[in-house]
Amino acid sequence: MIAIIGTLVGMLLPAVQGAREAARRTSCQSNIRQLALAVHSYESARRHFPPSMTHTPGTTFTSNNGSWSVHGRILPFIEEGNTAVKVNLEQAWDDGFVATGTPDPAQNWANVRVAKIPIFGCPSEKNQMFRTKSGVNYVYPFNYGFNFGTWFIYDGATGSGGNGSFHPNSKFKAGMFSDGLSKTLCIAEVKTFTPYVRNTSDPGTAFPAAAPPAEPSQVATLAGGSPSDPKLGPTTNDCTGHTEWPDGRVHHAGFTTVFTPNTRVLHAVSGIAYDIDYSSRQEGSSTTVKTFAAITSRSHHNGLVGVAMMDGSVSTIDDSIAADVWRALSTRAGGEVAQVP
Repeated sequence: MIAIIGTLVGMLLPAVQGAREAARRTSCQSNIRQLALAVHSYESARRHFPPSMTHTPGTTFTSNNGSWSVHGRILPFIEEGNTAVKVNLEQAWDDGFVATGTPDPAQNWANVRVAKIPIFGCPSEKNQMFRTKSGVNYVYPFNYGFNFGTWFIYDGATGSGGNGSFHPNSKFKAGMFSDGLSKTLCIAEVKTFTPYVRNTSDPGTAFPAAAPPAEPSQVATLAGGSPSDPKLGPTTNDCTGHTEWPDGRVHHAGFTTVFTPNTRVLHAVSGIAYDIDYSSRQEGSSTTVKTFAAITSRSHHNGLVGVAMMDGSVSTIDDSIAADVWRALSTRAGGEVAQVP
């Protein structure tokens, strides 16, 4: 009898686990839908979609985190108006950061550090915990990135931006999406605490985006080119991509379509193979070096990622999507005819 019960329990557990994951995936899709609707509410209120961040061309930020993400800009439209009232989008989100002592409640960071926005997190994410800095609880991570396009992100000298739905200073109107809102990505899933490499030598406009599919080894080679600031290491908190929801830079707030969803981009450092993202230069940190990025959409749901299009529709994209179709879905005016599979 005990053996029979054990067998039945063994048969039941996968079904229970499957049902739980299905529920988590449904909840994740609901989060994505709410964020897409908030982007549209922002557009209705301001008559343009939000920029990824703001920056004055020809200058560099005096603070490392000088501008706010789309996530921060849509707070009033996702029932987080109380948090929105407490922050000043005209000031760096980390102003008032202190490694010890009590932060000034009149400054942004005092309010940002305690703001855990429920719909920014996927229920299947295991690392929904504080990102720490200097031993202090700093900010919460998140699981939904906005579409920054295929590869080129921003030129800090001229202010020109990439071909996605969002870039620094962008104020796109619906009519500027000539590919169609229903055929252009808005949001896709990303993983918290993603290892990444930033601030390398200039990789060039055409590489590796010009000829899909790109090979992960190409980006790993770029990442190994003497980066000044690799954000990876053996502990979870060493790997800081997608950990700062208020930060508008692509390695936190965005994704690009160099690689199809859940592609493993392996880069070995000190004997550890990391599945990395890559950003050649933090937006707003240089007046001479452009930003290019391979920030891969990744999900905890097996074989797919959840997405929203710019018209607010929500669906899932299978990992097997063709590279050229995935890239076509990320361009707002590329002249492609790609449909959501």
